[in-house]
Amino acid sequence: MHIRSYPINEIPSFSKLLIQYLAGDSSLKSLYGQEPKLASFDLQIKEKKSFSQSKRNRLVEVLRDQYQHIGELPNISTLADEKTFTVTTGHQLNLFTGPLYVIYKLVSTINLAKKLKETYPDCHFVPVYWMATEDHDWDEINHFYWYGKKYAWDTDQKGAVGRFSLEGFDHFLAQLPDSVELFEKAYTEGKTLSQAVQLYIHALFGQDGLVCLDADDARLKQEFIPMMEADLFGHSHQALVEEKNTILESLGYKAQIHAREINLFYMSDGARDRIEKKDGEYLVLNQSQTWNETALRVEVVQHPERFSPNVVLRPLYQETILPNLAYVGGPAEVVYWLQLKGIFDAHAVPFPILLPRNFGLVLSAAQQSRVEKLGIEVLDLFADNLLMRQKFVAQHSPHTLDLAKEREELAPIYEEMIQKAKAVDSTLEASAKAEQHRWEKGFSKLEKKIRKAEERNQAIGVQQLLNLKAALFPAGHWQERHENFLSFYLSHPSFIEDLKTTFDPLLFHMYVMQLD
Repeated sequence: MHIRSYPINEIPSFSKLLIQYLAGDSSLKSLYGQEPKLASFDLQIKEKKSFSQSKRNRLVEVLRDQYQHIGELPNISTLADEKTFTVTTGHQLNLFTGPLYVIYKLVSTINLAKKLKETYPDCHFVPVYWMATEDHDWDEINHFYWYGKKYAWDTDQKGAVGRFSLEGFDHFLAQLPDSVELFEKAYTEGKTLSQAVQLYIHALFGQDGLVCLDADDARLKQEFIPMMEADLFGHSHQALVEEKNTILESLGYKAQIHAREINLFYMSDGARDRIEKKDGEYLVLNQSQTWNETALRVEVVQHPERFSPNVVLRPLYQETILPNLAYVGGPAEVVYWLQLKGIFDAHAVPFPILLPRNFGLVLSAAQQSRVEKLGIEVLDLFADNLLMRQKFVAQHSPHTLDLAKEREELAPIYEEMIQKAKAVDSTLEASAKAEQHRWEKGFSKLEKKIRKAEERNQAIGVQQLLNLKAALFPAGHWQERHENFLSFYLSHPSFIEDLKTTFDPLLFHMYVMQLD
């Protein structure tokens, strides 16, 4: 695999807020803890040493139970050791791993654990995949793309997706163009969607020590009871999030998420619905369940597993039950975590180091050859199609396609004309400027005509450029957000191993990877 990489601040689409955060902008310092660099982990390790032994023991107990159906345990027992810490990524339970960037997330997290072990050999670091088993946005994950075609599993099941039964899933497998043993085994042996994802992720990354965690567990939720009570009865989290949102907005950024008065769902069989407080009573939307405060306090203590955090509280839950040092997320995830620091401070839970996952674009040898023949840079392909075409045509034209020189030469003539008219009659100044504006519009129209004419002259090259863009950005999306890893893995079985040797979790670049 031939590799090039480009800093993400050179690529359109990455948010200014993410770029400023990675650059260490001092105006953002109140929104996070340690900076996203290797040297920060020394302090982060010291801060997370407060993680209790009882929490470690409970975590190990839960994970051992969750891995019983696999038989082969990853490095779970080491989590009981006070010198063992986790680095975590999380994602929904997409079918067949979903888009390519899910694999990138996992490899980034695994490589971070390896790098930390090299840097701090006296400690142990376990990469963790937080499976979003309680998520109920089924439409977001019920499909994947393979060979340019969308495959979706239709089911009428509702509620937390991790609990979905896989009965009848064989009908979905029969639709696929190829049989992949890895997934057939996982979806056949797993009784629920959560188990199936754990099985195939373990098959892909178990040898790297990656641990899959399903946090939909009553024992883990017990650790989170004080935070849930604070949310249900104190309603303090909304103000804490809005305080950070105000800071972001004062800096010109837009908040991605907003907290509610209550940031918990109530889960029952086939349902996960918001809890709201109305007229002194607590109710569950779309359900008949209601409580007064006394009854709800009992419910939380006796059945914490029935309460599920939303996007505002899920990160706090994660950091409460894991001896975690860092969270590896997508660019949007990293940004919204910056809105949550106040909640962590209020509960004296260390805020993790936030790191964006690695980013990648995969080219075949033929596509790389096309890039070279077109005389472009891969970065050009990330631009808007109009800008990309204009740049390509201008670079390959023997002519000058703008009238900048002519405008510069005419500027003093325009000014002299205006002054002459004004000297005769001051009311003519406006008319003279209007004529100037009309001529300038004419120049702009002529420039567009010149560019379009030259684009027609280069029609073959332009079409080849657009075809290449369409192949690498399917359906107008970034490759990593659309394609499944099977598009590369089946023809290049070393694909994942190549990613492991390529990605540097602390180098915030876009990797352009040419397959051999």
